[in-house]
Amino acid sequence: MKSKTCFYCALILLSMFPACRKVPARDYSDRGTGAPVSGDIYVAASIGDASYLNPVLATDSSSGDINALVFNGLVKYNRDLKLVGDLAESWRVLEGGRKIIFKLRENVRWHDGQPFTAADVEFTYEKLIDPSVKTPYGSDYLLIQNLKVTGPYTVEVTYKQPFAPALESWSMGMLPKHLFSSGDFNTNPYNRKPVGTGPFKFREWVTDEKIVLDANPDYFEGKPYVSRYIYRIIPDQSVQFLEMRRESIDELGLTPDEWRAYPEFFRNYNKFRYPSFSYVYLGFNLRLPLFADKRFRQAVAFAIKKKDIIDGVLLGMGRSATGPFPPQSWAYDPGVKDTEYNPERSLKLLGELGYAKKDAEGYLEKDGRPLEFTVITNQGNKMRELTAEILQAQLKAVGIKVNIRVIEWSSFIHQFIDKRSFEAVLLGWSVSRDPDQYSIWNSSQTREGQYNFISYKNSEVDSLLDEGRRTFDQHKREAVYRRLHKIIADDLPYIFLYYPESLPCVHKRFKGVEVAPAGIGWNFYKWWVPGSEQKYTVE
Repeated sequence: MKSKTCFYCALILLSMFPACRKVPARDYSDRGTGAPVSGDIYVAASIGDASYLNPVLATDSSSGDINALVFNGLVKYNRDLKLVGDLAESWRVLEGGRKIIFKLRENVRWHDGQPFTAADVEFTYEKLIDPSVKTPYGSDYLLIQNLKVTGPYTVEVTYKQPFAPALESWSMGMLPKHLFSSGDFNTNPYNRKPVGTGPFKFREWVTDEKIVLDANPDYFEGKPYVSRYIYRIIPDQSVQFLEMRRESIDELGLTPDEWRAYPEFFRNYNKFRYPSFSYVYLGFNLRLPLFADKRFRQAVAFAIKKKDIIDGVLLGMGRSATGPFPPQSWAYDPGVKDTEYNPERSLKLLGELGYAKKDAEGYLEKDGRPLEFTVITNQGNKMRELTAEILQAQLKAVGIKVNIRVIEWSSFIHQFIDKRSFEAVLLGWSVSRDPDQYSIWNSSQTREGQYNFISYKNSEVDSLLDEGRRTFDQHKREAVYRRLHKIIADDLPYIFLYYPESLPCVHKRFKGVEVAPAGIGWNFYKWWVPGSEQKYTVE
């Protein structure tokens, strides 16, 4: 497997970008910025390929990266994490939050030149609530009592009950009705050659190699300065780092050891460090008898020493996780105590489950069968692989045999996660700024393609999720979600491992990069490269 991966990456290194010419490398350390100009190419790297270039169907981060550049929602978050208009020019919230009237921008066009209208909003909504559509996002829109088009550029949305995240839910990318209204929505060819309204237009998708976008000259907020965006699929973080050192990619999410590498490696790159709105976890398939017993989940938790992971994998660039809300969230409960490292309690619980005898290899057994399970994680993520190895060693110390299986990203998502074909999973969530996590924890969200793939069920959690959605007062919502935090932390459907920090680096020739509460990239379409520093010419 390892040699095959390296061979594949070597093939990528030999590939050339289409219709562009590379100019000699320069030192970009001390250049002035001047006025923005157009030109150059931005090359990003991903460990996995996209699945659906359709925001209604996409469930993976790679698809999300591209969809964010191609599509627009009615609203979006700005640099300060405030909701502002995107395709919506303005809106009014009426009837205590039960009604929103959107006034859409006029003169916005799809990338094929057709006008964007309220009919496209209505169509997107209809697909989000269509039970035949494989989307994990439908729960936000099933709460709508009626969506009415009251004019070419006016949409009136009425909810069955107050819905606190209602406005945020309309950040969902809108779809072109004229291209999706016929045929099977789930297999429509435009899921691979998207047409949006966003700052970049689709150009090319070579599976497992690259996705290429071009600047949209008719973007309603102005044509991006960067002429082309290339999303290269490089399924190994070490190879990505080597490419960064060769300056053949412009952006990289660094691992902690890479971030702390020799300064000369980053002569022409700016490094950034800030808390991410995410967490990494060990999740269990609760449909399986072994994991359905809370005592076993507790035994696993007591056997894990998170400090070893924080020190050894994160190098201190992150913190131990206690639940589904990161510390920056107002829903985070600082009073929830972390699971203690207590191997003696772990062994006691395992004994209660009938695992008291060890075999010749030191693993516990019952009825002649060893206590073991397999953890799957995605290929190319070095931090998760190292975390899995630490967990494997720590659980072996109490007699639990852990097998590790590393799987290519697309297969990992579609053949294992979506199909619920796993015992335990090492994965992470990037969560919304609004603490509504209905789609992850509600017991109704367990169909294929939905996000409660561990099949978690707790009636009080279901009730709290509903209450949190109905409550507008933030102080009252805070109490709801902090209670939710405590229950889920106690139930241990996941073992919450750590909150990592974001560690991106961006080539210095790109100007306008600004770290904000939203991180970086929130204003990507305004990034630019001085003419004297441009590296590629787009033909």
